[in-house]
Amino acid sequence: MFETIPLQRPDTPLLDAIDDPAKLRELDPGQLSELANQLRAYLLYTVGQTGGHFGAGLGVVELTIALHYVLNTPDDRIVWDVGHQTYPHKILTGRRDAMSTIRQLNGLAGFPKRSESVFDTFGVGHSSTSISAALGMREANALQQIDRNVVAVIGDGAMTAGMAFEALNHAAHIESDMLVILNDNNMSISKNVGGLATYFSKIWASKTYRAMREGSKRVLTKIPQAWELARKTEEHLKGMVSPGTMFEELGFYYVGPIDGHDMDNLVTYLRNMLSIKGPKLLHIITRKGRGFLPAESDPVGYHALNKIEPSPKVRSTEPSQKPNKKKFQTIFGEWLCDLAQQDSKLVAITPAMSEGSGMVEFAEQFPERFHDVAIAEQHAVTFAAGLACDNAKPVVAIYSTFLQRAYDQLVHDVALQNLDVTFAIDRAGLVGEDGPTHAGSFDLSFMRCIPNMIIATPSDEQECRQLLFSAYHYKGPSAVRYPRGTGTGINVDEQDLQFPVGRGYIAHEGHKLCILNFGVLLPDAIAVAEKHGYSVCDMRWVKPLDIELILSQIEQHDFLVTLEENAIAGGAGAGIAEFLNREGLVIPCLNIGLTDHFYDHGKRNELLSMAGLDADGIEKQINVWLEKLNTQTVKAAQNKAESKIKPVS
Repeated sequence: MFETIPLQRPDTPLLDAIDDPAKLRELDPGQLSELANQLRAYLLYTVGQTGGHFGAGLGVVELTIALHYVLNTPDDRIVWDVGHQTYPHKILTGRRDAMSTIRQLNGLAGFPKRSESVFDTFGVGHSSTSISAALGMREANALQQIDRNVVAVIGDGAMTAGMAFEALNHAAHIESDMLVILNDNNMSISKNVGGLATYFSKIWASKTYRAMREGSKRVLTKIPQAWELARKTEEHLKGMVSPGTMFEELGFYYVGPIDGHDMDNLVTYLRNMLSIKGPKLLHIITRKGRGFLPAESDPVGYHALNKIEPSPKVRSTEPSQKPNKKKFQTIFGEWLCDLAQQDSKLVAITPAMSEGSGMVEFAEQFPERFHDVAIAEQHAVTFAAGLACDNAKPVVAIYSTFLQRAYDQLVHDVALQNLDVTFAIDRAGLVGEDGPTHAGSFDLSFMRCIPNMIIATPSDEQECRQLLFSAYHYKGPSAVRYPRGTGTGINVDEQDLQFPVGRGYIAHEGHKLCILNFGVLLPDAIAVAEKHGYSVCDMRWVKPLDIELILSQIEQHDFLVTLEENAIAGGAGAGIAEFLNREGLVIPCLNIGLTDHFYDHGKRNELLSMAGLDADGIEKQINVWLEKLNTQTVKAAQNKAESKIKPVS
């Protein structure tokens, strides 16, 4: 048991000899527990050096070793759900020495990634996809007459999503030969892990019991009443000591719950379960953060870890000059609590993102008006629609990347009915180390086309609070999108003001060229404008656009530039271009935003620089564009002059 993160690399001779799971399978079974100890120590050390997810990984160390020991990976397939727990998997599959680069630019991804390793069978980041993907792989293999094992590993949180049950239902319907491992690390499905449950689980997984069961079935099916009685008796026995009845009713052969940290039993169970044909589910109980005392005590707080900086030998007595900036999530949480005190109709909803969205204090203060619906984004949105139908005022706090999963509900259940639902869209734009699966690159594009929606893009913390207030008081579907982390550090006035919908303002006055900014890139836009004498408008609203402000800038400038941290295709800049085209207005307009590809993981500032969305990148794009326009103008003038010269006869 570790109480602190080791700052020095631990001694791990067994682990160091394994650069491929084939080497792991050469070990004696008695060596696996020691390997687990070394793997846990190394995982703690590497995450301390780099930061990243580690609570879930610590909990599946034994399971990861057992899977690679029993299965013939990579020929056999392991499909991990979400991917937070796959650091041990990466360490055992040839990436041990590259763990120091995880979640860094050009380094290892924080999640499974097919292009990174043949052992990463499916790229993930969003939850509840593993069973569907594994089922697809299994049926593709069956179609090609390839005999290989396919195992899906899914957590109890991810099992709350409807997609997981859709896949379970399909797998049972076609009697697919696959194994689902339910990793229950919060005991949210079952707390029944006593001696009786363990005893019966051993019996149900044994070859002797299965042989007796199949033999009895062959005999008793000839007497339908007797077989039905026997089946019901077995079902009720299982129901007394486990939650397996639900999975059995779906058509899965269920075994569990068992101790997911008992290495010897885990290997035995896996081998027995894999020998069973058809769909089966092994329910294991693990402890998130296993082996690291602080994480075991606070699994939520230690879901992920920042890089551990060694304490300096001499501490400065000078006060820190670093401003105490609030995160956008904190601003949202404070606004939510303040408004709830004034408006008893406010109801807050989140799909399992309470801590990340800044809603912990609200949940404590207003428990009767707080709903964490688990990993069920589609339900969250339609639940909000139902609340709005009967005069409540729902606020849905959701990450941009996860709102993608509820797009149909956003369109049909909320917008089509013009219901009064406010969406606080967190993690908009590039999120950094979590990479493209978590980036909020598309929300402006996929929301802007929806009738009845209004969309706000605050440029700092103060605007975030005031635009949330303004969107909340709009009678219809509204969205406010803001990034992860801190903003400019501006002082936020807690007295809420209702900004006019669809109105921006001039943030910096200049000439020749005007930058129309949408969102938190405003300081970079102003930096470029001050250097070159341009104008900048903080547009605030993507929909509706401030038409009067745009027209006034067209009258005063020769060029327009739009700026946003969203895909250029269909984004705010596209909205400006559509307006210009619709009105027959001719002015050169450059759209700056995220180009047509997925941006990999790295620090947020590195990704912004890569995308050309920092001050230097914005300036360079404008300069290249102006030079291109100038070259085209010169060529056009030359062509015009040449066309006027008539040849002498």
